[in-house]
Amino acid sequence: MNDKAIEEARAATIKDVPRLVRYVASHAPVRMEPADAGVMLRSGGDRPSRHFPQGTFDLACSLGLVVLDASGVRATAEAPAFLRRALLAPEEAFQEQHRETENRTISVDGIRETVRVNRLESPLGAIARLKEKSGQVFLPPEAIAAGERLHADFTRAQLQPRLTMAYEPQLSAKTKGRAGGTADLSDTALAARQRVGRAMEAIGPELCGVALDVCCFQKGLEIVERERQWPVRSAKLMLRAALMALARHYAPPSRGTARQNHVWGAEGYRPEAGDLVARRPAVGQPRP
Repeated sequence: MNDKAIEEARAATIKDVPRLVRYVASHAPVRMEPADAGVMLRSGGDRPSRHFPQGTFDLACSLGLVVLDASGVRATAEAPAFLRRALLAPEEAFQEQHRETENRTISVDGIRETVRVNRLESPLGAIARLKEKSGQVFLPPEAIAAGERLHADFTRAQLQPRLTMAYEPQLSAKTKGRAGGTADLSDTALAARQRVGRAMEAIGPELCGVALDVCCFQKGLEIVERERQWPVRSAKLMLRAALMALARHYAPPSRGTARQNHVWGAEGYRPEAGDLVARRPAVGQPRP
């Protein structure tokens, strides 16, 4: 076998590794049986079996993607990340293995558009997956929505610190006697700043800091605890209290449509009109 044939065989072996790992990961448990010039992988039930070259199976084992033990062939913890990289373009393989994307519908200038969102980009995406010991979610959906709304207003208000140099030309320049600052902001940014200010007042001075750090400045809970010198796992409790207060600010609970008046009194405490007439003395008689 010449060098070209060896390279082609090696490339085919590497190309078959994702197929083998995907089969093992999706059909566990899998039994391995020797076959001609390779191995036969069989799963339970009526699922079809697959034949793979021996070199492909050995390469998958050497990479730590599958293991063979007494129960059969099973995929390791590194297999999902490997499959995500293998099924993507080479230039996006590393980034996509650390993403969790989904499609969402948003409104931009009154027009609804579908956008692709990375749920792991914001710390709220990781916190949204936390659960209590009882199995309930740690943060309800209205709290997550309140945090995302605060982040959107914070971004529209142009309160994010600039980390790079601005190369776009200035549309207006500050002259002598001009206020500058907020005078250069648009009405949308000014309205967003007012909404952020009202939200911070609703949360309160004790909890607004952790809401700003996590929702607006995109800091993780560990960073917040280290910067504020808080105990471990205390930031998520403070954040939940802040977001619940923020959710009530954005969607206040209804107090009911009809107002009820409560009057305290025993039965018969209010005199009847007939009793008053009977008790009134006749003309010329002295009052009792």
